[in-house]
Amino acid sequence: MKRFILAAAVLAAACQPATTTAAAPAAPAAAEMPAITIYHLEGRRSERIVWLMEELGLPYTLEFKRGDLAGSMAAIRAVNPGMPVAPTVTIGDQVMTESGAIIETIINRYAPGKLTPPLESADYANHMIWMHHAEGSLASRVIADYRVWMIKPPTARSPLVDSEAEVQFAEDYLAKHPWFGGAEFSAADIMMVFPLNFAMQLNIVDKNQFPNINAWKAKIEQRPAYQAMLAKARPDGIPGSPPALPQHAPSGPRPALTAPTAQPAQPAAQPAPAKQ
Repeated sequence: MKRFILAAAVLAAACQPATTTAAAPAAPAAAEMPAITIYHLEGRRSERIVWLMEELGLPYTLEFKRGDLAGSMAAIRAVNPGMPVAPTVTIGDQVMTESGAIIETIINRYAPGKLTPPLESADYANHMIWMHHAEGSLASRVIADYRVWMIKPPTARSPLVDSEAEVQFAEDYLAKHPWFGGAEFSAADIMMVFPLNFAMQLNIVDKNQFPNINAWKAKIEQRPAYQAMLAKARPDGIPGSPPALPQHAPSGPRPALTAPTAQPAQPAAQPAPAKQ
């Protein structure tokens, strides 16, 4: 009887489907990288792409005329006459603009998984927010305020989201996270340096009000790849750097945004009396 029970148990076990532990999906393989050329203006957004390539350890050619912004722009215009901006980057035969798009293309094709949090992590969403916030919200706001305030310095804060609110948003995030990518340095940090430097160095905001950003910038500036970028892309500083604002908006709470006062309704016009 015992032998019968044992044989039945073995047979039942053999009939059960095998269980396996699902393996994590393999990271996509890097594509073969064609020649990449970065057309550059010193001190402008094209620094991001030089820095990215140094962080990744990937080969590239850097094209610019040292200390000659007009000469550098002529080289860009020859490659990209329809939209002569920095960065203009050639990846093989393809011409690309927009630093965020260039960064994501290079990482996704030639360095998958690098400088990007895991897709399933909470950090990935934060990383993507700052990748796009850098230009979509922060840079557009501080550059607009700079241009307007150069004509007429502000005397009060705007009730809308202004430059100080934009920089404070980044300051508050860095109070809880060491990097804009979350726990680790990521391409989002590369994107955020330019607009924050623009805001603070040109006196659009009071740079002394943001200790978390200043501490983050100190960490950035110690990175070997950042130092390599400066040596190659900004060997003599920033030619043609715009002047700092003489005055930024006063700090403090933003005034409340009030709705426009409704005008009293006008009485309906009375028809004229008929002539007798």
